[in-house]
Amino acid sequence: MAIAHDYLTQRGGAEKVVLSMTRAFPNAPIYTMLYDPGNTYPEFADLDVRVSRFNLVAPLRKNHRAALPVLPAVANSMFIDADVVVTSSSGWAHGFRTNGRKLIHCHSPARWLYLPEMYLGDDSGVIKRAGLAVTAPYLRPWDRRAALSCDRYLAISTVVQRRIFDAYGIEADVVPSPVAMGETATPEPIAEVERWLGSAPAEGSFYLCVSRLLPYKNVEAVVRAFADGKRRLVVVGRGPEANRIREVMTPNVLMVSDLTDGQMAWLYRGCRAVVAASYEDYGLTPIEGAAWGRPSIVLRWGGFLDTVAEGVTGVFFDEPEPGPIKDALDRFERATFDPEAIRKHVLQFSEENYVRRLYAEVDQLAPVP
Repeated sequence: MAIAHDYLTQRGGAEKVVLSMTRAFPNAPIYTMLYDPGNTYPEFADLDVRVSRFNLVAPLRKNHRAALPVLPAVANSMFIDADVVVTSSSGWAHGFRTNGRKLIHCHSPARWLYLPEMYLGDDSGVIKRAGLAVTAPYLRPWDRRAALSCDRYLAISTVVQRRIFDAYGIEADVVPSPVAMGETATPEPIAEVERWLGSAPAEGSFYLCVSRLLPYKNVEAVVRAFADGKRRLVVVGRGPEANRIREVMTPNVLMVSDLTDGQMAWLYRGCRAVVAASYEDYGLTPIEGAAWGRPSIVLRWGGFLDTVAEGVTGVFFDEPEPGPIKDALDRFERATFDPEAIRKHVLQFSEENYVRRLYAEVDQLAPVP
């Protein structure tokens, strides 16, 4: 057995899926193009992570997007000697070579190839757009060949299932990503948040937005929805949009990053609700909040349609703009939610269910002794 992932250079839902894979297959090495221990989850430091030679180029561990034109060659250079490779991919690891069979859990076909406007954002600049326009004609054929080299595809949500078929003509079953964190995690207070609140937070004293700070995540719209100062918001994340978001933040908004699972548990336990305006392929953060009985206020799009039950675990808004988000906050505050019903809803997304499904899929692909 082996595990593969595009790159371990950040903290997000895809990296959490890889950690769940390692708990399912604890002796499997992890193959990845880039690995930056300081910027991803610390649990990887204790695991067998095997990287490409490309990892020696330190600046690219901080900005893998700058290496887009050469990443197909880097992916092709990765060879995995295993009977079955369980792969977490949103663009590259499905192209790793192996003498065994490849099972892909796909977070999305490459967004920069099939959803460039969403991926780049409205203010991405001429250079980025021109670079993608030049490289896309050879990246798309490579991407399709890589997909067709795989033995089995799984999609994290129904929207990704449709996207896989549109991009590759591959029929994929939906297997939701797991949520490993729940009320068994030990909450760790965050001194910076306590100082900002003026005391230890009373339950429900702030809203929470957890996201990579990328254009398609629409965190700026969430921040602007809180500009009237009536409500407090904690934003957790890092990314290229960070400076832009800080410029529009009002004093009732605080941004933090690089938190431990215990600190995230403390925020989920203390928040009133999770807010997300992203074009999300899955919708992990509402599930993490729901594990603590917390409802969500989310965009009616994509993966959130699979993970949020309207009126039971949260409310929707229809546009990722400050006005609709603010209206949804008002509607949310007039509604009531049952924490136990919320917790019950997310049991279907447990890590136990995910691991059980992975075992069944691997058994279908593994060679007969």
